[in-house]
Amino acid sequence: MSIHIGTIGQLLELNRTMTLKFLDEIGQFEDPAAALAYRPGPQRAHIAWQIMHIGITEEIFATARLRTAPSDLTDWFPQYQRGSIADNNIPSLDVIRTVLAQSRKNLLETISQIAEADIDQIPEGLKERGWTNSMALQIVCWHEAHHQGQAHLLLNSWKAER
Repeated sequence: MSIHIGTIGQLLELNRTMTLKFLDEIGQFEDPAAALAYRPGPQRAHIAWQIMHIGITEEIFATARLRTAPSDLTDWFPQYQRGSIADNNIPSLDVIRTVLAQSRKNLLETISQIAEADIDQIPEGLKERGWTNSMALQIVCWHEAHHQGQAHLLLNSWKAER
């Protein structure tokens, strides 16, 4: 199933609006860092990891999967990429928002370079997975909602414990 590239930006915008509302809610707490650090158990992903993982995954897709381009966020990759284990370093809301904004800008720039005629092509960075541009863009759209949902569940658990 192919998608139209023009729709992707709209889906990404909706997802990001919901993620930013989620961060706004955390920002209203007396101790936002405590909420961001909440995790369901040892070595499990905390709220901050869930949201940073969204941004870093988008950056990886923008700079290594859909195309090859330099990234200013590579220092964050080991801590938040697929397969990483959440540590106890909790970034602030400002850092999280900055990473989300920068990675989204890079992702949208990358998407703008994919021609409709190339939507069913497999980019070099995704040959191992066999994902076409279409599949990759669908995954990226789903990915934010998936991890934002996990973070939302964690936040509800954190609030219930208080």
